[in-house]
Amino acid sequence: MKNARTLTEGALLLAIYTVLLLLTVYVPVLNIITPFFLVLPYIIYSEKHGLKPALVMLAAAVFISLLAGAFLITLPLTLSFGTVGIIIGWMLKNQKSKMMIYLVSSFVFLVSSVIEYIVSILLLDMNLIREFIDSFKKILIDAFQKAEEMGQPLPSGKMEDIRSSMELFEILIPSFFLTSSLAVMLIIMSVNFPLLRKIGIHTANFPPFRNWKLPQSIVWYYLITLILMITVRPEVGTYLHWALFNLFYVLQLLLVVQGLSFIYFFAHLKNWPKGLVILITVLAFPLYEFVRILGIIDLGFDLRQRLQRKS
Repeated sequence: MKNARTLTEGALLLAIYTVLLLLTVYVPVLNIITPFFLVLPYIIYSEKHGLKPALVMLAAAVFISLLAGAFLITLPLTLSFGTVGIIIGWMLKNQKSKMMIYLVSSFVFLVSSVIEYIVSILLLDMNLIREFIDSFKKILIDAFQKAEEMGQPLPSGKMEDIRSSMELFEILIPSFFLTSSLAVMLIIMSVNFPLLRKIGIHTANFPPFRNWKLPQSIVWYYLITLILMITVRPEVGTYLHWALFNLFYVLQLLLVVQGLSFIYFFAHLKNWPKGLVILITVLAFPLYEFVRILGIIDLGFDLRQRLQRKS
């Protein structure tokens, strides 16, 4: 009886996943929203029945993906989101913290994305990021030529800035994979966890953003990386240059998050109105340098403890 119920639920959730997958591949506009719900059937099934039945469901979904057409799109989607959904469901079943679920699922999604990217290059000779960069360069060159034909050429310095930005983007591809994985998983958890609670699946909550605090060692890693970039000055194109720039970018991003968390902490301490907090959050993006400095001061000098003692 139990096996029959498990199979019935699996078939129903597999049908729901198939519909979501087809909407993602074939329906414009909706395919902006539906990818974030592809994990939901796997989370539900894995949380209720465990890993083995969920893996069987994933195998069936892979078979359906091959039959659904456009398997170069459907198969990677199924493997990535299916694996992540199973991991999230298993961790919910074992009552892991939401932060642990977020970090582990982000790592799994990152690994699957990198593997799929490498496979697309080696087996399909298809480098989507390279094609995007080349297309963007072509668009820029055409725009520059049209501007010159109209008698409004861009300054040479502006051209160099654009070329430098494109080169920097190529260097930061690993950081792009990392940050996009973290962003995607944050959205996925934000939209799916309320739905899970509505159907009776317990989901843990993040600690309030104002209480987020990174390890103090992040400041030292940031300073060491900055000193190496200034003193060593690795040659562009070398592995050291690639590694330092990506590490520096990620550490900067972490310190910005820390600084924004401190602003939320200070706003809570001073009972600032929500409207003011929203305005400050919006202003934090153009003023990210200042926010990063706040993050460094908060971690380096334990600013929160000092403010709490005073209050």
